[in-house]
Amino acid sequence: MFRVLNSGNSQPMSYPLDPSCEFQSGQIAELISIGNQVMATVSKGIAPIGIIDDLRTKAFTNVSWNEVIIAPAIGVPGPNNQLVTPIDVSKELKNPNILSSSFNSTIKVSLNPVNGIITFLAGTPLNYDLLGTGEPNAIRAVVNYTYQVANIPGDDSTFGSGKVTIWFQRMLFETTMYETNQQYPLNANLFVNERGLLTTRKCHANSPCVALCTAPPTSLNGFINAMWL
Repeated sequence: MFRVLNSGNSQPMSYPLDPSCEFQSGQIAELISIGNQVMATVSKGIAPIGIIDDLRTKAFTNVSWNEVIIAPAIGVPGPNNQLVTPIDVSKELKNPNILSSSFNSTIKVSLNPVNGIITFLAGTPLNYDLLGTGEPNAIRAVVNYTYQVANIPGDDSTFGSGKVTIWFQRMLFETTMYETNQQYPLNANLFVNERGLLTTRKCHANSPCVALCTAPPTSLNGFINAMWL
């Protein structure tokens, strides 16, 4: 998803669309040459030009940010007398159909991306006092991930025109199209990854900074706010 918050007097432009690409509103575009025709496609992070304000996808995705998972567990003494779980403990996430590459957890877990179930493996230290006894009796993890929205088919807003709308001038915006396995501090430089998503990592040596983070995502609001440069 993508929303323009303040664009001043700037307006988007329309470009002929690479017929082979898929995208959602908020991903980043770049230009390519096919034959003698200049077309827009999803950026690979090297030459981004602006933010896509159309969609052409078979399935929609959304973001779960800072989802807290607490799993009660019985502890036994482990290394350094730290309580650990002697068995695997599984917990269901809020959403199934997770994109594995987007998943990030504060504690090492095993992920079933189809069912949206994580497993704390035997030997995982207990780190949370769920009952207020003064002794850890649960495992707490914070996870971020992107998931496919179930039962909502994709759509194509470019059908008929064959063109895509791109915002490219300075503006304030918010989007859910970012890498969920990265952190987003205030005023962090934002780059573009290999799939046209915003990120704080520089995926190429010459990747340009395209935006600044003006408000990080939160557990209540999965959008990242930024200023396009």
